Amino acid sequence: MQLNQFIKQNRQDWEKLEQLITEVPKKKSSDSINEFQQIYQKVARQLSYSQTYFANEDITRYLNELVGKAHNILYRSQHSSWKQIYHFFSHKFVGLLLEQWKAVLIAMLLFTLGGLASFFAVINNPSYLYGILPEEMTQSVDPTSLGESSPDVNAPLMSTEILTNNIQVAVMAFAGGITLGLLTVYVLVYNGIIIGALAAVFWNSSSTYVFWAYIVPHGVIELLAIFIAGGAGLLMGYKIFVPGIHSRGYQLKKQTTRSVQLLIGTIPLFIIAGIIEGYITPSDISLEWKYAVAAITAVALAAYMLIGNYLRQKRERLLQQPSV
Repeated sequence: MQLNQFIKQNRQDWEKLEQLITEVPKKKSSDSINEFQQIYQKVARQLSYSQTYFANEDITRYLNELVGKAHNILYRSQHSSWKQIYHFFSHKFVGLLLEQWKAVLIAMLLFTLGGLASFFAVINNPSYLYGILPEEMTQSVDPTSLGESSPDVNAPLMSTEILTNNIQVAVMAFAGGITLGLLTVYVLVYNGIIIGALAAVFWNSSSTYVFWAYIVPHGVIELLAIFIAGGAGLLMGYKIFVPGIHSRGYQLKKQTTRSVQLLIGTIPLFIIAGIIEGYITPSDISLEWKYAVAAITAVALAAYMLIGNYLRQKRERLLQQPSV
């Protein structure tokens, strides 16, 4: 069966289920619940078929969300706010992230491209640094003073300021999707350019090992969060530009919702990165321990993704099992 034929043949069932999702919580009559259950089981089977033959199509993601909403109404009990938070961060956020891993990868490549361009430019001609970095940042760059801590540094205040700045960058990256992703591309490339230029300065002064020791402890988590936000913005822009079988208005509404959820999911990452950058990065611990912190955060992120994906797949299998 072709995709268009599949959609045409089953669209009425999906529209009916969407209608019942709205009506059943209000009516709660036995007839409406029985009808709801029958339509739910039918659409669940259609989801299974779509996952088999149209796995990478938008219609499969739409049906997965539709069946998930119906399942929650049929079988939900009163969930506490903590349980809802657990549900989101245990597997929903991971599922959203895995669905758009290509966009996240593109965001990373754009950042890397900007970084490499400025890195080689400043290595070949150090004077380019003054045209790349803001004046205040250029004047404060001193490879010889890296690692010197000031007793006047307020770590909690620094952590808060860093967190605020990073979240602002992430918001700009994801909100840039409304510009068809152009602003998102600019934010990603520009931030890559800054890191690349700074890396070149420390390369020229033979302080690369020290430089990255002060970047990677918080950078592993921080950059991942920015790439996630950037990927959300890029995907939003692409879906608005190429809406597929849906209208641009529908894609804007849908992708905005997904992007906001992904942005919410990055908040804990930014908090952790801000704490590390405010307390651990400027601390007097050895450079090796700073690299060890980076390795620990990378392993923890990998474990979180694996566990979250397992929980997500387990829940999807339960959703596809028709109730008796």
